[in-house]
Amino acid sequence: MVPSVHAGARWSARLTPPVIVGIFGLATYIFVYRICVRFFIRERRRDGLVIGLLVLYGLLIVLTLASYARVVLAIQRDPGVVPLLRPRAAAPAPKAEKQRQEPWYGQGWWQPQRQRQQPRQGQGDPENHPWTPPDLDPDSPGLEAFYSKDVFACEGDGRPRWCSNCALWKPDRAHHSRELGFCIRKMDHFCPWVGGMVSETSFNFFAQFVFYTTCYCCYYLSITAYCLNQQVQAESESVSGWIVAGLILSAFFTLFAFGMTLTAGRYILTNTTNIDLLRKRQTFTLAVRIPRDCQVPPSVRTITYPIRRTEPVAPSPSGDGSAAAAPLPSGDAAETRDLQASHKFAILRAEPSENPWHLGWWANWKSVMGTNVLEWLLPLRHSPCCNHESMVSDYPFGPLLDDLKRRYNVPELDKKQSPASQSSSTGDR
Repeated sequence: MVPSVHAGARWSARLTPPVIVGIFGLATYIFVYRICVRFFIRERRRDGLVIGLLVLYGLLIVLTLASYARVVLAIQRDPGVVPLLRPRAAAPAPKAEKQRQEPWYGQGWWQPQRQRQQPRQGQGDPENHPWTPPDLDPDSPGLEAFYSKDVFACEGDGRPRWCSNCALWKPDRAHHSRELGFCIRKMDHFCPWVGGMVSETSFNFFAQFVFYTTCYCCYYLSITAYCLNQQVQAESESVSGWIVAGLILSAFFTLFAFGMTLTAGRYILTNTTNIDLLRKRQTFTLAVRIPRDCQVPPSVRTITYPIRRTEPVAPSPSGDGSAAAAPLPSGDAAETRDLQASHKFAILRAEPSENPWHLGWWANWKSVMGTNVLEWLLPLRHSPCCNHESMVSDYPFGPLLDDLKRRYNVPELDKKQSPASQSSSTGDR
C-alpha cells in the first residue's frame, strides 16, 4: 500500500470506502424491509413479486460489492507503482531562523508582540524533493530495459523519458503522481471513492464497479419511483420518508455512476487515460529499432545503444541525423561482438493528438477488459496490458507505428535481429 502524501487525500481515501459500504447497507435496509416487507407484503399482499425483486436485487448488489471489493483490494496491494532504482534523496530541511520581534514602541502596550512564524526544523513539503537531472551515464540503472526492446517512448534525443522526482527512466505510459509521490504505470486518476490511485492494475475492476453501480442504481430508482407513485395515488396512504430518501439517494448516484461509466468506456475503447485527456495536444516520440547497417533520410535522427561513454547524443557532422559514435575497440573479435550487441534506433515523432497505442476499438477493449466474457463480467484477473514481458514493447502499438515508418521512410527491422525472435529461437533450442 502506498498512501497519499497529502493528509486530506490520505484520510478521505481511508474513510470513504466504509462510508460507501454504509450507504449500501442503508439502501439494502430500505429496499428489503421498507419496500419489500412493509409495502409489497403487508400493504399490497404481493408475495410472489417480492421474491423476484429480491433475487434481482441480490444479484446486482453482489456483483456491485464484489467489483468494489476487488478494485479496493487491487489498489491497496498494487497501485501500479514503478519501483525506485536508487534511494531517493531527502529534501534539505529549512533552516531554523531566530524569531524576530517587533519593537515594543511600534505597537500599543495592550497588544501582544507579533512574532514572525518560521517553519520548524524538518517541516518541509513531502513533495519537495531536490530536482535530479537526467542520468547521462551509459550504464545508468534501468536503461538497458528500454533498448533491449524494439520500440519505446523517448525524448527528442532518443533517451527514455526521465522523472526528476523519482530519479529513474519512466516506462512507457507512466506518469509521476503528486498524490503518491511515485511514478504510476498507465495512471488514470486518484479516486477517494475506491481508496486510492486507479491505474492499469485496477482500471478494469473500476469500470466493472461503475457499470454495476449504474445498473444497481437504475433498478433501485425504478422500484422506489414506482412505490412512491403508488403511495401518492392512494389518498388513504401517507408517503413514506424512507422511500423518498431511497429515491433521492438512488437518483444522485445514478447520474454520478452513469457519467463515470461513459467516461470509463470511452477510455477503454480509445486506449487512453484521464491524463491523456488532459493533454490533448501532446505529441509522442518513439525510438524504433532499425537494422544496424541501414541508411535513413537526413531528417531522421538515430541513436545507437549501448551508448559509449565518449559518444555524444547529438547529430553527427555528416548531417545524416545519426549520433556520432566513438571508435570501436581494436580487434576483429571485439568489433564483431560489439556490433552484434548494439541496437540502432530511429527517433520518430508523431503528430499532436496521435495515439500510438490505439489498436482499434475491439483490440483496445480486450487489452483492458480481457479476452473472454467471464473476464468482462466478473472481477477475476488483471488487464492483459499489465503484462510487460514482451521483448517488442511495454504496450502493444497500433497501426500508427507502421504509418510512422512509412512517413519517415524508415526500413523494417530484420526479424532475425529482433529480440522477440531471438528469445523464441532460444526457447526452441
